[in-house]
Amino acid sequence: MVRVMKTRVTILCGLALVLANAVQAQTPNAPQPAQWQRYTIKGEEFSITLPALPALRTKQGSRLNKTRLERTLTTSANGVLYAVYSYENPTPRQSLADFIGEQTSNYRSELILERAVEVNGFVGKEYKSLDKSRPAIEQFFATDEHLYRFMVFGVSTDNAGVKQFFASIALGKKPEGIDVSEGPNPSRTDTGEEIYSTKDVDVKARITRFFPPEYTEDARRHRVTGVVILKAVLSANGVVTDVEVISGLPHGLSEKAIEAAKKLKFVPAIKDGKPVATWMQMEYNFNLY
Repeated sequence: MVRVMKTRVTILCGLALVLANAVQAQTPNAPQPAQWQRYTIKGEEFSITLPALPALRTKQGSRLNKTRLERTLTTSANGVLYAVYSYENPTPRQSLADFIGEQTSNYRSELILERAVEVNGFVGKEYKSLDKSRPAIEQFFATDEHLYRFMVFGVSTDNAGVKQFFASIALGKKPEGIDVSEGPNPSRTDTGEEIYSTKDVDVKARITRFFPPEYTEDARRHRVTGVVILKAVLSANGVVTDVEVISGLPHGLSEKAIEAAKKLKFVPAIKDGKPVATWMQMEYNFNLY
C-alpha cells in the first residue's frame, strides 16, 4: 500500500460543540432532480440520492473487542464530495453521542453543532465546519442496528447539492434504492491480460519508486485534505493500468492521484516463473500543514 505525504500548512485545532435546542425534521421524499438517483446497500438501514454512481468500500473493523462491518459510500460531482459512512452497532450498543465523539476526535478544523435533525423518527445531529475555507456539513444518526455519518465536503449549506443530499436521507428497514455492491474484480484487462489476486501469485509485485501527487491550486485554496483511494492493475510489462477511484477528493485531487499512480515504478508479480498482472490498492494522503 502506498502512502504519499505532502508539504503541510498548519490547520486550526480543536472541537467546538454548541447544542441547538430545536429539532428540525427532514423530508426524505423531497423532489429529486432527474440526474440524481437513489442508492442503498443490501443489509443496511439507509438510502440516499446521489448525483453519480458511488464507489463502495467494505472492511472489518472492531470496537470493544467485537468485530463490526464498516462501509464507505462515496461519489463526487462539480468539485463536491458526497460520502456515507456506515458502522454496524452490535450489543452493547454504542450511543450516538459516543459515536460522534469517536468520529470527530481527530478533527483539525473546528465544528459547531448547527441543529438537531429527525428522519423517519430517528433523531440525529448536524455539524458544520467553522473554517469557511474548508466547508463541510455532516449529519450523524443511530438506527436500530447501525451508526451513520452523512457528509458533504467542499461547499456551504446553501448549495443546491447539499440541500438535495441531506433532504433525501431515508432511514429504516428495507430501504428502497439501487443496490450498490463492490462486486468481483475483472479477471482480465481491456487488452486481455489475465489479472491475479496477490494470494494467487508466487511472488508479490514490489514497488521500486513512487511519485507524490501534486496539489491543485483550487484544492489548496479550499484547504482540501484527506485520502484518495485507488485500485489499479500492476501489469506484467511494468505499466500501471485500469486505474479506478474507490474514494476520491474534490477540486482535482483525485485526478492528480491517478496521474501519480500511473507513474509508479515496480517489479511485476511472478507466477509459475513468469511476470503476471495483479490488483493493487493505493492510498494518497493530501495534508496541509
